[in-house]
Amino acid sequence: MKLNVSFCLVLLFLMVSMVLVSSMSHAGIQLWDFDKIGNEKDWEEANGDWKFKKGIFQEVSGGEAAMHRIARGADWEKWEDYTVSCKIRIDGDGSKWAGLIFRAQKDNHEYYVYYLNVPNNKSEFWVHMIGEWITRRPVSANIAAAKKLAKEKIEVDKWMDVKVVTNKDKFEFWINDELQGELEDGDYKTGAVGVWCWQSKASFDDVMVEGDTVTNTLAVDPQSKLATTWSGIKTRPWKQYFLD
Repeated sequence: MKLNVSFCLVLLFLMVSMVLVSSMSHAGIQLWDFDKIGNEKDWEEANGDWKFKKGIFQEVSGGEAAMHRIARGADWEKWEDYTVSCKIRIDGDGSKWAGLIFRAQKDNHEYYVYYLNVPNNKSEFWVHMIGEWITRRPVSANIAAAKKLAKEKIEVDKWMDVKVVTNKDKFEFWINDELQGELEDGDYKTGAVGVWCWQSKASFDDVMVEGDTVTNTLAVDPQSKLATTWSGIKTRPWKQYFLD
């Protein structure tokens, strides 16, 4: 009996996956995919009109500045250097700005936000501070779109993958797996994550935070989106990988 190419590739994939899992075993993950009732318990109210609808989290009014909700997951006060990511869709004509909060403090006015700017096809990084919801200062209000994004464009009604990598006072900003910029700021050292929009309706999905200081709470629900790929591998008939 000979092994075919597909089986060899699957074996290679599993071996590489085991090495990666082993090397990252100390990192914790917390995920909010909004598939089940109960996801909302970690999300602290701030401002705006937020709804959980059909497996996504939405701001549905588009009426205020700096509308946001913050996810205070397990041991959030200890989250230091981590990666936070989510899918963002800016919804409908007239909506322009939405993004991802990181290192949010106990006071809901204090946090970093990295957000998409539809009219100018760029992204921005701001610090929000105690005061009004709009009390803030820019670290950079003009992060030009990188090469791929300059062609694809940030547009309404299109899902975008947004990610922030934090390392002490240094931050990397990613859109659709493309690095947009690297900046520094020292105001906030640890903190929670969240979602944000400014006078815009927006949808969010698969908010995930991962890092060495993050308490792991990830358990794959067999009915969730996260399980789809893995279940496909597990249920595939192994005999098809062999040749007689």
